[in-house]
Amino acid sequence: MPRRYNAKTFDMAHLRKTADKLKSWGKWGPNDEIGTLNYVKPEDIAAAARLIRKGKVFSLALPYDSNGPQKGLWGNRHNPVHTMLATGTDAVAGAQDKGGIRYADDAVSMPLQCGTQWDALGHIFYDDKMWNGYDAKLVDSSGAAKNGIEKTKAKMVGRGVLLDVARHCKMDCLEDGTAITTDDLIATAKAQKVDVKRGDFVIVRTGQMGQRLKAGDWGGYAGGDAPGLAFETCEWIHKTQIAAICTDTWGCEVRPNETKDAFQPWHWIVIPMMGLTMGEIFYLEELADDCAQDKVYEFFFCGPPLPITKAVGSPVNPMAIK
Repeated sequence: MPRRYNAKTFDMAHLRKTADKLKSWGKWGPNDEIGTLNYVKPEDIAAAARLIRKGKVFSLALPYDSNGPQKGLWGNRHNPVHTMLATGTDAVAGAQDKGGIRYADDAVSMPLQCGTQWDALGHIFYDDKMWNGYDAKLVDSSGAAKNGIEKTKAKMVGRGVLLDVARHCKMDCLEDGTAITTDDLIATAKAQKVDVKRGDFVIVRTGQMGQRLKAGDWGGYAGGDAPGLAFETCEWIHKTQIAAICTDTWGCEVRPNETKDAFQPWHWIVIPMMGLTMGEIFYLEELADDCAQDKVYEFFFCGPPLPITKAVGSPVNPMAIK
């Protein structure tokens, strides 16, 4: 059963020891910018395509609108602002007739990580370095000269595996502050009769998003307390050689964090040191219900980012196809 953390459990020395142990810079050469996505091979994608049997498609994206989870609790992120540039009202009023066509047009303004999204490898720094040892100063006011999200535009596809930890624990939602350990991930996979393999896109359900949607109140979802991955899972992720990990929470790892010496310490390791791509704010309720019904927790996964040049994150509409 996942455990709760209510106090500091490790210090910066342990964080740095873990970083040194799991550091993978140079593993795929000095010029690499996609990290663990290298684990996905063409034959893995072909095998994943054969998992499509029902032709049933699940969108894992939260709608991008003003009802999103960003409530100003962390950073400068806000929910999408959707603006109409031209409308049917304009058309009916004759305002567009000189142009020879009646139409609607619109625009949206939003932080790239305000909803369902990927973190790029240029998103988090370890001291003054980012993934593969690139200087953090290579991310400047013009964007990320290295490790930008556009480098992954043809890489987010393969075998997906849902680890429904909340359901395995017979809970609708894990309590905030609950740390999901390596043993929890292994036990959930065993109970679901699914193996986690090299190159997989592992998706972990805590139930937190579903609970907030059902309640109709996001509360502190974005930046507040949450169930999530324990710091120790860094070693399991490194050992299993997965391509990416995603959750239905704002930041993947448990909050409050397991140390007061660093903010989001798990991020410090998995992104800049291991080169792991992570997805956050994934909507998993419909997929989880279907998996519980047919007892099949593997599927074809496809979730390419918007290829926004030099961006350190991207909105995404990821798909699970069974």
